[in-house]
Parts: sequence; structure tokens; C-alpha cells
Amino acid sequence: MSAGILAGDEPILVTGAAGFIGFHVASKLLRDGRRVVGLDNLNAYYDPALKRARLAELEPYPTFSFEKLDLADREGMAALFAAGRFPVVLHLAAQAGVRHSLTDPHAYADANLVGFLNVLEGCRHSGCRHLIYASSSSVYGANTRLPFRTSDNVDHPVSLYAATKKANEAMAHAYAHLYGIPATGLRFFTVYGPWGRPDMAMWLFTEAIIAGRPIRLFNYGQMRRDFTYIDDVVEALVRLIDHPATGDPGWSGDDPSPATSRAPWRIYNIGNNRPVEVTEVVRLLEKELGRPAVCELTPMQPGDVLATYADISALQAAVGFQPNTPIEEGVARFVAWYRSYAEGRDSEARRGAR
Repeated sequence: MSAGILAGDEPILVTGAAGFIGFHVASKLLRDGRRVVGLDNLNAYYDPALKRARLAELEPYPTFSFEKLDLADREGMAALFAAGRFPVVLHLAAQAGVRHSLTDPHAYADANLVGFLNVLEGCRHSGCRHLIYASSSSVYGANTRLPFRTSDNVDHPVSLYAATKKANEAMAHAYAHLYGIPATGLRFFTVYGPWGRPDMAMWLFTEAIIAGRPIRLFNYGQMRRDFTYIDDVVEALVRLIDHPATGDPGWSGDDPSPATSRAPWRIYNIGNNRPVEVTEVVRLLEKELGRPAVCELTPMQPGDVLATYADISALQAAVGFQPNTPIEEGVARFVAWYRSYAEGRDSEARRGAR
């Protein structure tokens, strides 16, 4: 890490450290010898036991400390930032999930809007030198031209979740413009891998195949996703720490680029650049699990999009990002991890039942 961003044992704040991507990023930083403060509220959107299991992997590191705190807790967040004065903030916590935003919209306003404002205010008042935050491929919404480019207009979200992520990008720009906070937004494309989320396709499909339950394939199976393996994502994110956003001297208000600014603000896609049919993922899971899937073809769900496909050229130019995990290898690694985790979870449950 360059001395201009991190010097000595200055702490890095990782929000969502008990979540999927946050856990993996914190793990990588700790292995690299960095000091990490992890924040999470351990909410019950999915089983908190999985979040606690991730934390148990981080806690043995002497350079790791954990804060159980809700992003929407204004006073608590202000106190955390005042005490930590984090030079780098990796803001990966959020209320995730497109479909859940249809049933619990206020959770998205609390975590993704109020919570993000608290992060921005913390960065403003504590001298943050680089904020990297999670956006989402969902912001592309009704766009149909593929691959999705950061130069595309994203004014037509099709879910509240996507709208909050677009709002995060706009809020970060305002703070970069007003207060000079370098802010880098990452539009993640279908990240998967070990320690993944139980509400995502890879986990849901694996669990259903093992149990012999039907898998629901939306839009009658005609869906394509830019599945991106977690290790590739982490490598890019950690590299970006040393590349804070800077103002683009060529930016013009007469023809404004949606991905850059005169302010120190930048948006990147972070995807695999190789969309895969969801049915192909099912086939690979069947192969790894050694049993067939029972598929239930259903109509398109509200808030979903037909395909995602990332143009990653800007991130490649910035930090040499090159995803190199084929979907076959990534699926095999996920299944191996899932089996191990499920066996441990089931053994724990049996011990608790005695």
C-alpha cells in the first residue's frame, strides 16, 4: 500500500465485515498485515449464524477489531469515525436483495440512504483519504444495450434497491464535489463463491438440488448473469485502495460523462465480462453434486432484468483488473465449501439437540 494512502498501522474501516464481500475483503487485508476495524449490525435478513461464522474466521487476527453497530445509528457512527479517523473506508454494508425491497422498502431507506449519509458524514469529518463503496449492476435497470458501460445513462431503475444504489452514487458525488473526498463506486455483477449469501442463486440452487426440491428458474430459464468470482473481486478492490479517485480534467458539463467528474469521483463496473446462462450454472451444479435438479420454470419477477454483462475496460486500465476464474472452477469451489459448511452446521445442530 502506498504511503500516500496508508501509513504504518493506520486502520481501514470495512463495513459489512460479517457479510459476504466484506468478510473476504477483510480477510485479504488481514493476511496482508493491515489493521482492520470491521462493522456490522448482524441483522436477520439471512441467518446471523452464517455472519457469526464469518466473524469467527476474522477474530483470531490480532489486527482485527469488531464493532456491532447499525449504519443508521447517527450518533454511534459519528463516534466510531471520530475515534478511528480512518484514512480508507471500504463501505460494503447495505440492505441487499432486489426482491426483498418489494416487501420491506423501509429497510433500504434506513441502511442504504440514511446509513450511507452517516458514512459520508463520518468521512467528511474525520479526514478520510479514500472512500470505496458498493454500488450494483442493478442500477442499469431498464437498459438493454449490452455490455453495460459506465458511460451509459442509468436513470431508469426497476427496483427500489437499484434506486438506492443509484442514489448512493449521486450522494458520493455531492460529497466529493463539496468536500474533496475521493470516492470510488463499484457496480458489482453477481458475485459468488465460498461464504456466499443464502438468498443468492448459487446457494439456493445448491441447497435445493441436495434436498431434492424444485429450483425456480425465472423468465422460464432465459436469464443470463455476469457471474463474478469473489477472489477476483477482492483482488481488484484491494488494488483500488492505492488509486483514489481524482478529478477528470477533460470532463465537460456540456457533455457530462456519467462515470467521471471534475470532482474526485469515479464509477467502475466489476464483473466477469462473460455472461452465463443460468441454466448452465444449474448444469454445472448437477455435475458437481452428482444429482439432477428439478426445475420449475416461472415468469419474470418484478424488479429483475433479463441479462447483466459488464464492460470492465475502465477498471482494467486503472488497476489491471482481469477476472481469471472460469465459472466451472468457481462453481466447484463453491460446492466444496458449501458441503463443508453444511456438514459443520448440521453437526452443530445435532449436538445442540442432544
